[in-house]
Amino acid sequence: MAHYKLQINGHFYETDVEQDTPLLWVLRDHLGLVGTKYGCGIAQCGACTVHLNSAAVRSCSLPISAVGTKSVVTIEGLSEKGDHPLQAAWNEVDVAQCGYCQAGQIMTAAALLKKNPKPTSEQVDAALNGNICRCGTYHRIREAVLLASTKS
Repeated sequence: MAHYKLQINGHFYETDVEQDTPLLWVLRDHLGLVGTKYGCGIAQCGACTVHLNSAAVRSCSLPISAVGTKSVVTIEGLSEKGDHPLQAAWNEVDVAQCGYCQAGQIMTAAALLKKNPKPTSEQVDAALNGNICRCGTYHRIREAVLLASTKS
């Protein structure tokens, strides 16, 4: 076991885990941050997306040893009151059906909007390609991201 001091959502956490433990399991099982979801375990579905130094990464395949001193932001840390423009747009457009994918979708979209505040529909589709929505609400996801881009 190794000891890790992590900066997550602006707070510092310490944990002792094996160096190959995926960040996802550290977040969920060791730190109680359960907003980030487990989907496939092989970085193919996007449900586990978090930000690592503002870049969207798949936490299910990222070993804790690769985090180092980088800052991690989960869906819980995206905004204090759940009022990030994407979260507001998600509600306004009524995106969620089962809701399982939405944390990963929102975190991927937030990374996109940080780099490109006014994306086109095609750029939204390209950025979110690989984030799977089992309910098929892709058109509403795109609409919410574009709406959020007008409010940022």
